[in-house]
Amino acid sequence: MTTPTSRHVAQERDAADPLAGLRDRFVVDDLLYLDGNSLGRLPAATGDHLAGLVRGGWGTELVRSWPTWIEWPRRIGDRIAAHALGARDGEVIVSDSTSVNLYKLAAAALDARPGRGTILADAEEFPTDRYLLEGLAAQRGHTLRLLPSDLDEGLDPDTLAAALTEDVALVVLSAVSYRCGALLDVAAVTEAARRVGALVLWDLSHAVGSVPLDLTAAGADLAVGCTYKYLNGGPGAPAFLYVRRELQESLRQPIWGWFGQRDQFRMGAGYEPAPGPERFLVGTPPVLGMAALDPALDVLADAGMDQVRQKSVRLGELIVELADAWLVPHGFRLASPRDPDRRGGHVSLHHPEALRISRALVDAGVVGDYRVPDRLRLGPAALYTRHVDVWDAMDRLRDIAERRAWTGVPAQPSRVT
Repeated sequence: MTTPTSRHVAQERDAADPLAGLRDRFVVDDLLYLDGNSLGRLPAATGDHLAGLVRGGWGTELVRSWPTWIEWPRRIGDRIAAHALGARDGEVIVSDSTSVNLYKLAAAALDARPGRGTILADAEEFPTDRYLLEGLAAQRGHTLRLLPSDLDEGLDPDTLAAALTEDVALVVLSAVSYRCGALLDVAAVTEAARRVGALVLWDLSHAVGSVPLDLTAAGADLAVGCTYKYLNGGPGAPAFLYVRRELQESLRQPIWGWFGQRDQFRMGAGYEPAPGPERFLVGTPPVLGMAALDPALDVLADAGMDQVRQKSVRLGELIVELADAWLVPHGFRLASPRDPDRRGGHVSLHHPEALRISRALVDAGVVGDYRVPDRLRLGPAALYTRHVDVWDAMDRLRDIAERRAWTGVPAQPSRVT
């Protein structure tokens, strides 16, 4: 077996890392944090930024701030489009939660494909996506077809291709699998669905800020995603939705709120959707939640997604290498695609005691997370995670494995996404 990377080599990689200086722009302590795919670290500038908004915009200016605030869903959406999605201005809006946005766009897409009765999704898709689609199918008399996929490798494109028929109205998939990190080809899937006239709705929650996306080049139709993982917008930060410009006027979302109304302050008697992405808004935007996205996006903009991806791959490869050398002899195995080009920003490892091992890791000062069945999920975010952090975390995991230190640790299910 090849000698695994030493801690000294990990330190040398950090010294040469072009993103190393960005770590100082986050609040970082001694915790070895490998759960950036659940909740990103706090950008150091966020606290003062929010405090200024609270004291000034809210405390002093009060309602006089609304002419500025009311533009934020689109302004911040344009920033996400430019720095993380490869989308055009006016195609992304910050609004609601990922689940609500998925419901809005899925319902609008089904209305736009009358006479078609099938919805396709991955059987291993994130639960809320499946539940929402199940509800929509039941309400509208559609058939929800869940496609089988491998727990470690994700959905096989051939399985999807075989299911694409003229009856398919909508395909809903995650660009990066929440469990195993499998990465799908957005452009290829979109083109395959378009050949049969179906729309594709992408969940980008584990992709945005982790892998470069070019929704314009891919011809993507629709997408949703959260901002509290790799975008570091904070717990419960508002989500975003994307609608290709050419589709916007033909789609009408199902929740007709006054922020989606044309000339909303005329308080008209009937609903007429606003032009552009604002038609997918519903109610008053969460100003304080949106505000936290600006300093977080500043860091991402300075990093650039290509460099983020390059470092993310290096960190993931280090996890895989050390797991092969140190953990496989103790009953672990890789539960993600081995090819880094087929993997997003996180790596999953299988072990029968993964839940208790994840709790033992926390006791050892390492935070990853757990996913059923028996997966330990490790997500090193490139903006603030060092190679030596990964090395040290894996070394502590090796110690737990060698000592069987999870014995006696109570099983406590994870409550993070």
